[in-house]
Amino acid sequence: MPFGTEGKEGGIALALSGGGFRAVLFHVGVLWRLNQMGVLGRLARISSVSGGSITSGLLAIRWKSLQFDSTGLASNFEDRVVDPLRSFCTRNIDVASVLSGALNPFKSAGEEVADAYRKHLEMGASLQSLSDSPRFVFNSTNYASGVSFRFSKPYAGDYRIGLIENPTFDVATAVCCSSAFPPVLAPVEVDVDPEDFKHVKGADLWDRPGFRQRLQLADGGVYDNLGLETVWGRYDTVLVSDAGKPFELDAGVSSLAPKQIFRVMDIALNQALALRKRMLINEYQSGRLKGSFWAIDTPISDYSPSPPALRVSPEKIADLSAIRTRLDRFKEQEQCELINWGYAVCDAAVRAHSPQVIARESAPQLPYPKFPLD
Repeated sequence: MPFGTEGKEGGIALALSGGGFRAVLFHVGVLWRLNQMGVLGRLARISSVSGGSITSGLLAIRWKSLQFDSTGLASNFEDRVVDPLRSFCTRNIDVASVLSGALNPFKSAGEEVADAYRKHLEMGASLQSLSDSPRFVFNSTNYASGVSFRFSKPYAGDYRIGLIENPTFDVATAVCCSSAFPPVLAPVEVDVDPEDFKHVKGADLWDRPGFRQRLQLADGGVYDNLGLETVWGRYDTVLVSDAGKPFELDAGVSSLAPKQIFRVMDIALNQALALRKRMLINEYQSGRLKGSFWAIDTPISDYSPSPPALRVSPEKIADLSAIRTRLDRFKEQEQCELINWGYAVCDAAVRAHSPQVIARESAPQLPYPKFPLD
């Protein structure tokens, strides 16, 4: 069977976008609400990129220690998932890693980031130690083949160069490659044995060993910032959480060549993202796919006919969607408001468009009421 053509199956999948520590915290709020709804423990697959992979990576490491009760609620979710991620987001990871990489000729900035994941989030465990369900998929971008390179428990690889079955990479490596934003943290070079790759139908580059020798991987958001490719077309229900950077309008674009180059890149990436979003919404509207989509800049009032239970002002949404997407220190207010916002918009989107997935009734309440959003 060709890679990526396994066919659709029943089940709920969740896609977590990139967006640095901002995405980490926003998605924490999303997972918090899904846990209360009894959805978290029923997920079949979690696909992630970049900042979303940091959240998903810690969830993957801690999954087997979550204590789900008879209603589907993980009672220790806050202790096992929320607290360590909040602590991690108080660190300056990107600048520290770049400086360490510059001073150490034997280790790149990306490798320094991977070490931070191992040290502070216990991500040194092998992919083989993860649960079979849900399936955690960490998406990166292969500079050489130009497509998504995926890490998961059963395989790692991409559809052009083939697959490594039962890969022994640790979770830190997978998350690091998925979150290595160029040009500062990427590429992450991963040495592999070309013979480890299995040929699969459609792998047009497999017979060129150079593509299977030293992998040059970067942030999964370069190719697919929603992490959609591994879930849509595979599951009949797909929930998508987008904490990515909204496109910035600029009436006074600089004529300087470097700034023009970055602007062209932003436009190209925005267009690719917009196409994926339109395709996703069309699938929802046609009935071919069930699920919900929400974004960090979505007006909560858009979710009708079920009115949002939690109040969030347009001004607060604008402020939160403009927060930086770096891996640097986030203050308490930033953390709590982002978690609250992810929680609130997930609640509104799921109740409006996917009420059938809710297995546990619970009234929504902001995780951090001292930081209201209205």
